[in-house]
Amino acid sequence: MQRTARLLAKIKDGAAKLSSDELAVAVWPSAVGKRLANRTGPLKLYGTKLVVDVEDAVWQHQLTTLAPQILAKIKQIAGPGVIEALEFRVGAPRRLPHTAIDSAGEDADGISDPIFRLLYIASRAKSEKEDKQRMRISA
Repeated sequence: MQRTARLLAKIKDGAAKLSSDELAVAVWPSAVGKRLANRTGPLKLYGTKLVVDVEDAVWQHQLTTLAPQILAKIKQIAGPGVIEALEFRVGAPRRLPHTAIDSAGEDADGISDPIFRLLYIASRAKSEKEDKQRMRISA
């Protein structure tokens, strides 16, 4: 909240010029809180409508029902006329970085049967390769 207040003070003083998109990005964490800001994010400001990325349809539904409260908080921070509407869109699933394929050998150390161990390593490598291809396609 304090960082946003400093940005807004600079804007009022004329010391800094922020675009509407930059203002929306700066205001979002203060308006929704740190935990929710970590799971969502403003994508783009179209006129006065802020489009926000969410993880899935459940988040989309929940945040749509909370939109009036979120908008009130945004207007309180940024002032009226900057953001007048919210749209929540389901984005690509966020994933943690994959570990290297070599880590499959470490996981397989507990498998005593050599054939099952090799099958596990091959299966894990294939699965990780397919995941990488899916990530390239969705990007």
